[in-house]
Amino acid sequence: MIRDDIKAATIEAMKAGDKATTGTLRMVQSAIKNRDIEARTGAAAADDDAMVIEVLQKMIKQRRESVDMYRKGAREELAAAEEAEIAVIGRFLPRQMSDEEAKAAIQAIVAETGASSMKNMGKVMALVKERHATAIEPARASGLVREILG
Repeated sequence: MIRDDIKAATIEAMKAGDKATTGTLRMVQSAIKNRDIEARTGAAAADDDAMVIEVLQKMIKQRRESVDMYRKGAREELAAAEEAEIAVIGRFLPRQMSDEEAKAAIQAIVAETGASSMKNMGKVMALVKERHATAIEPARASGLVREILG
């Protein structure tokens, strides 16, 4: 399980004295714990790894947005710190599809659903998320679907 890998990496980073990695991994564990607490009120998650991957993808998305803002504000040192966090978090995500693989998967879904315009984007995105949520980042998938349908 990804959760166990994160815990083991946290212990390893603590033993190595890597404060930046330790801090990032503790932040990841905290976000996962918060998601567990939110899930108590709703339906239980069917797949723990899928929930953890969703949390990790959201954290990476937030950090990428921060990097853009820091770069616009000429704060390169803060952008570098955020990119370091992205690298640590990204270690626990499964391998992402290449652009060619992602386009092929999306085109197969478009052909299957018979989607022909942007009106069908919701239907296509739902299937992409259902089948390939862990292998294609949602923002990237959205851009590729727009490209294919547009």
